[in-house]
Amino acid sequence: MKKSDQLSLLETTIKELGYTLRYEKGNFLGGECRLRDERVVVVNKFLPLEGKIFTLAMVISNMNPYGLAPEITKSVDTLIKNDLFSKKS
Repeated sequence: MKKSDQLSLLETTIKELGYTLRYEKGNFLGGECRLRDERVVVVNKFLPLEGKIFTLAMVISNMNPYGLAPEITKSVDTLIKNDLFSKKS
């Protein structure tokens, strides 16, 4: 699967889970938060494509939602296992 397709699939999954997805600038990777009564996932818009994909995969993994499609679960598990941003040297 192309990385752009993978990003699109993860973005769709986040939205289907009832979250608003926002790309903002700043000195952060991203994550999930609650803004008043709205559930929001924020991703740094200056991250490379791989960073955006990894950030969304981490958020979905931390949510651990029930009933995700097997292709999404497999994709998220693979991305988390192959952690691009680990501190291992």
